[in-house]
Amino acid sequence: MTLDTLSDFLSAIDAIGELQRIREPVKVDLEICEITDRVSKMPGGGKALLFEQPVLPDGSVSSIPVAINLFGSMKRMALALGVADLNEHGERITKLLDLKVPEGILGKLSLLPRLLEVAKFPPRVKGGTPACQEVVWRGDEIDLRKLPILTTWPQDGGPYITLPMVISKDPKRGIRNVGMYRVQLLGKDAVAMHWQRHKVGAAHWREMAERGEKMPVCIAIGGDPASMYSASAPLPPTVDEFIFAGFLRKAPVHLAKALTCDLEVPADAEFVIEGYIDPSEPLVVEGPFGDHTGYYSEADLYPKVHVTAVTMRRDPVYATTIVGRPPMEDYYLGHATERIFLPLLKLTLPEVVDYHMPAEGLFHNLVFVSIKKEFPGQAYKVMNAMWGQGLMSLAKVLVVVDHWVDVQDAANAWWVALNNIDPERDVRFTMGPVDVLDHASRAFTYGSKMGIDGTKKFPEEGFARNWPEVIQMDAATRARVDEIWPRLGL
Repeated sequence: MTLDTLSDFLSAIDAIGELQRIREPVKVDLEICEITDRVSKMPGGGKALLFEQPVLPDGSVSSIPVAINLFGSMKRMALALGVADLNEHGERITKLLDLKVPEGILGKLSLLPRLLEVAKFPPRVKGGTPACQEVVWRGDEIDLRKLPILTTWPQDGGPYITLPMVISKDPKRGIRNVGMYRVQLLGKDAVAMHWQRHKVGAAHWREMAERGEKMPVCIAIGGDPASMYSASAPLPPTVDEFIFAGFLRKAPVHLAKALTCDLEVPADAEFVIEGYIDPSEPLVVEGPFGDHTGYYSEADLYPKVHVTAVTMRRDPVYATTIVGRPPMEDYYLGHATERIFLPLLKLTLPEVVDYHMPAEGLFHNLVFVSIKKEFPGQAYKVMNAMWGQGLMSLAKVLVVVDHWVDVQDAANAWWVALNNIDPERDVRFTMGPVDVLDHASRAFTYGSKMGIDGTKKFPEEGFARNWPEVIQMDAATRARVDEIWPRLGL
């Protein structure tokens, strides 16, 4: 079943027994965060939560429920993307990449189903009044403070929208970008846009500022879960996230024309905040913010968005998330990206078997990579190549191990790597860009990285001794114990 709306997603989560409705009045200021934080750290990520009586800062109870931790388990993440296992989309990508034209007419015809599948991906614009515009606020009606926007941590600079689809357009090529950036509420009709310098939305803003033109921007909240996820995916600047969402959904995303911006927005969104950035205006203070590192990121200067309209469904649900000390919901979103993009990494690095970014590494701090090693120095070749792959350039520590190591098991990967290294010989340091949120780097967005070669060493790499074998029980003994195991009472 295709999940077209947030309501569809909530119903599907409820059907598998992973939705908890909270009927107790709970404050949007800190209390929802504290409850969600406790739940998300339960084994397996805890349940998705629907707060039915969120209490606004003025003490009133909002009629808009708050949905949170929606993607916060492996089961719900797979459900969101319409698969039983997240590796299924990676396998689909692998097949699409393998488009060698076969011999003969029958062989060529066998390619048609895959090519026709690609043709289904582009989004489609709906006519008439879309669901996301059933209610419209303009002018003095606009008041974002009426929405149940959370303040998550005590030192945050204010309430934040944390699960948006921020829509902008490349002014030169007209290519749409949909990003997931935190958005701070500044007042009834203004927000601050946290566009890190590495992000595509920030590049669009810089180009518009150079032209001296006002930049239209839309902030969509809620919608089909594949589109919500795709906003977080590290796609190349030339790839439209709604096309990617269509690929994941196996059905087009439906869009609608915004009312006050020359942009298209998800027709089935719960809310759309339309506005513009004026490059002639000074930047505004955004932050601090309790971030996914588990630390507060400092306040800094970012562009201000003037809100020109707020549109919504007739009975909307406000979708949001929290970030902080891991593990939290963002780990599962990141894990989906890891699984889906593995085939693209293998396209440029065919020796890569698998990779994993454990929750404790916050995605960019630690990456395990297993490779099929065939020549000396190959681990360093892989490190340098990965540091040249888009946002993988921000990876602080890369640990490379042999192909047989299960890197999805971080404890196992560390066991192998730490056994296999001579620290002076097998650790390399290099300089490059680092994550904006890295508070330990020597300079803002610039610092060092470490590569650890945990592979078996070749003689050419300076290892002249015998390399020991890993301890394993013989197959016959394992089979015999498997046979008697049920009778042992263990």
